[in-house]
Amino acid sequence: MPRTTPPRSPARPPRRPQSRRGGRTPVRRKRPRWAMRAVTTLSVVVLASAGIGHAVLTGLESDIDRVDAFRDMKNRPRAGHGTNLLMVGTDGRDKISEAERRRYRLGGAPCRCTDTIMIVHISEDRERASVVSLPRDSYAELPAHTDATTGEHHRPHPVKLNAAYAEGGPQLTVRTVERMTRVKIDHYLEVDFTSFMKTVDVLGGVELCTAEPLKDSYTGLDLPAGTHDMNGGQALQYVRARHVDGASDLGRMERQQRFLAALVERATSSGVLLNPMKFRDVTRAVLGSVRADKGFGTDELLSLGRAMRNFSPSSSEFTTVPIGRMGYAVKGIGSTLKWDPVKAGQLFQALREDRPLAPQRPRNTPVPRVEVPPQQIRVQVENGTATAGLGKRVDTALAAAGFRTTSLPTNAAHTTVRRTVVAYDPRWDRSAKSLAAALPGSELRAVRGQGATLKVTVGSDFRQVRKVRAEERAGEGEARVVRGDEVKCS
Repeated sequence: MPRTTPPRSPARPPRRPQSRRGGRTPVRRKRPRWAMRAVTTLSVVVLASAGIGHAVLTGLESDIDRVDAFRDMKNRPRAGHGTNLLMVGTDGRDKISEAERRRYRLGGAPCRCTDTIMIVHISEDRERASVVSLPRDSYAELPAHTDATTGEHHRPHPVKLNAAYAEGGPQLTVRTVERMTRVKIDHYLEVDFTSFMKTVDVLGGVELCTAEPLKDSYTGLDLPAGTHDMNGGQALQYVRARHVDGASDLGRMERQQRFLAALVERATSSGVLLNPMKFRDVTRAVLGSVRADKGFGTDELLSLGRAMRNFSPSSSEFTTVPIGRMGYAVKGIGSTLKWDPVKAGQLFQALREDRPLAPQRPRNTPVPRVEVPPQQIRVQVENGTATAGLGKRVDTALAAAGFRTTSLPTNAAHTTVRRTVVAYDPRWDRSAKSLAAALPGSELRAVRGQGATLKVTVGSDFRQVRKVRAEERAGEGEARVVRGDEVKCS
């Protein structure tokens, strides 16, 4: 007679099912209910975010002013890996209030000029962004084309690069850039003053730093040295300034690159790319005052937003095309900048092959950037401790780092110095800052009348001499690549 199985108690755990062979089948350990709820909730949020983002952006896509930047283009470069956007900055200001125009010196009628031309490369794995600035005064040769305004047909002729937009609009600009770089452009974006200011403001401002005071009477820029939280109008003054030093447009491009690095830092650290509603607000601020090619739509915007979620300041890099000849005179055009054919070719080949613009280095060994090269700084070392031979060690280490030491270290009057001191004449303050950067924790001490030789008194706190690298202005022949994490104030 079969045995009747007694009813299970509610508190009793269920029995393991029997296998056909009479053994017990392995039972998978159940996930705690809180884990299942968390996974479920996360899945719902992700799906909802993607749905909301796509729905919202689909509605906003109609706000984009479209331009056919690739119409009837032939003999284009072969497509490489990754995505290349040609970003052009114009001086459009139609939607800026009169008060803001006066405050930020935006008066006058816009000329619809292209003051800024950049190639933005997004790597195929969506892990890196490379930005290459093309100086507006670059020597260029326009292909045969029809004038966008007069309808007149032109044969190929030399110009400054920004004249391509004036003569043939976005299409001629794309054709000219592709011809000069052999980089195929996938999308075209045209940004004006309005979209620039709105984007910065929606992100809550951008933090920018400057090692020296910056003042430009043309744009109204007036910044003391240090770190500044800028709104859209102030950031616009910063990137437009051309008269703060003798570098003119090349110096301005360096500041534009610093701004973009700061913008990436704010966008990736503020959570805007993970929040569909914030992403919508930023997108809405931009789309209302940009022009883009017909292929740049909702899917591309979402793809770019997802890519940027993986970005960090260290995965973005900025450079300016290497210049071979400054002040290259062209009859009827004036002074232009002629690219270095070899170094510029190597730079654009890296874009085509989806390679980083600069060799990767370990993130835990940053090389500080300094204003004055070590080779230009003369140093006298003296030992302020009771440790025999320490002065010689420091002298040797500084020489190995590139500094011009006397090679004759001496002993200080006192052997109880605790903190390493860099004594300098105020006239050589920039050199002193460069030397102090190589001696972490050292103290700067101004001594009037000391002269050009800087004196290092080594204290008991000395640990190491750190290598430093001089900032080089773009245009001196090398493609100076700066990563986003190298443009912050220290």
